[in-house]
Amino acid sequence: MAEQRRLAWHLPDDFNSRSLKEQKEILDWVQNVVISGATEYRRFQAQAMKLRYAIRFPSLTGKQMRASIASDELCNLDDQADHIGVVDAPPRLVLELTELIRFKTATLTDIGFQRIGVWNEETTAQKIEHFGLMFGALAASPSGAVHGHGVPLKDISFAMLIFPRVWDWYVQWRERRRGFFTRWECDMLRNAMALVRSETGWLRQHPELASRLVPVEGLISAEEVAAVRADWQSACDFLHAHAGARVKEVERVARIHRDPFEPILPILEASSPVAEYLKIADEILKLRPDARRFPRAAAEVARSYLIIRLGLHLGLRQKNLRQLMVCPRGHLPRSERQLEALKRGEIRWSERDHGWEVFVPAVAFKNAHSSFFAGKPFRLVLPDLGGLYDHISAYIERHRLALLNGAEDPGTFFVKTVKRTSRDASYNQNTFYEAWRLVIQRYGVFNPYTGRGAIKGLLPHGPHNVRDVLATHILKHTGSYEQASYAIQDTPEMVAKHYGRFLPQDKAAMAAQILNRVWEAA
Repeated sequence: MAEQRRLAWHLPDDFNSRSLKEQKEILDWVQNVVISGATEYRRFQAQAMKLRYAIRFPSLTGKQMRASIASDELCNLDDQADHIGVVDAPPRLVLELTELIRFKTATLTDIGFQRIGVWNEETTAQKIEHFGLMFGALAASPSGAVHGHGVPLKDISFAMLIFPRVWDWYVQWRERRRGFFTRWECDMLRNAMALVRSETGWLRQHPELASRLVPVEGLISAEEVAAVRADWQSACDFLHAHAGARVKEVERVARIHRDPFEPILPILEASSPVAEYLKIADEILKLRPDARRFPRAAAEVARSYLIIRLGLHLGLRQKNLRQLMVCPRGHLPRSERQLEALKRGEIRWSERDHGWEVFVPAVAFKNAHSSFFAGKPFRLVLPDLGGLYDHISAYIERHRLALLNGAEDPGTFFVKTVKRTSRDASYNQNTFYEAWRLVIQRYGVFNPYTGRGAIKGLLPHGPHNVRDVLATHILKHTGSYEQASYAIQDTPEMVAKHYGRFLPQDKAAMAAQILNRVWEAA
């Protein structure tokens, strides 16, 4: 029912009176462009999602297992891994990963152990997912749709990651699945190197894990198990050298599959990318319903508008934006120390500046130790442009309460629409991404059949793309990677590598402006 309502938004009012051929054409367009996103990567992703494979760690992630196991391929999971889908990790594997996470997140390392670097919450969640996918691929049936290796679930352990052939099988399995290598495989091989790095690798410092090793047909021989048990350190050295060589080989042929700029190319190619993106906010206001007749719908529109506006003004990563706390006007703001403990920022009224300010302690950022922060917090007074202050006040005083619908208040500025079936008003990484993507689907993507949507050629995307928009806008107008980095709380090197799309024609146009002044003065 929810999917039908979402689809109905993108259909013209006269859809039912049109011919079957036209109806099919419209539905195909909506499905391919609006729903799926139409890029090569989105099509691959949609197809890959149909074949679920992973070993999950519910006790570490808080997520319950959602099994997706084909009945004709389901066997005894205690003895075999002839299955496809998502399964819970066995207890011993959970204990191993728990120990790795403790090692990489503890404030102080245990006596006798060494490490380089510490994982934050996001990195920890990412590592859990990546190891879960790798183990899931190893466990999946070779005769099933996933074409895994069929390692029995009870035999899977972190100890088997000391064998180069295990890593080779996995990166080549991913290459066969996708059709080519990407930098993702390089990152996984670097994980292998980190696990066995001299003196600081977690796997290197746990030779007792060798007792978990068992031969695996076609992957690990009995002779190799015996050799590793006899000399764990040499095995770590061999894997480190092997993975380092593989990284260079894969990097040479790796291709980009997910071009982060592709969905927003029409915006990045505009002379003023920020002004172009702002058209989405204008479209939201143009289509807002009557708040007296439709209070919840009006509240959702108010939230959509502020998601886009604050995203453009702040340039924050989605984690910092969705976790932004709110302090209503007239209330006492949280102290910097309180926000540091929460690792979150806050939007509050500044009596000194007579405006709404956003304050985020440095520790809340992914790149907290970057030279951009130098240990100092991020603070920005929002400009009262386009009636922004009125929109913020109305959202906090009325619309946000309508969205909460009597549910427990998580204290964040942005809250989900609370319904009878779901009383949790907090956004997580996935739901906030989907909320942003829905805004773009409804108000950003131009629909030739309804006339709604702000930008022709735009495709659905998530909140991270707004950072590309901001960086590219400043690059187009200043040519400065340093100034562009200020807009997204990062370094010039990161902007040059990941964010700004500074096209050759933009560079040529900037140079021409300077040179043309000579002719104008002549």
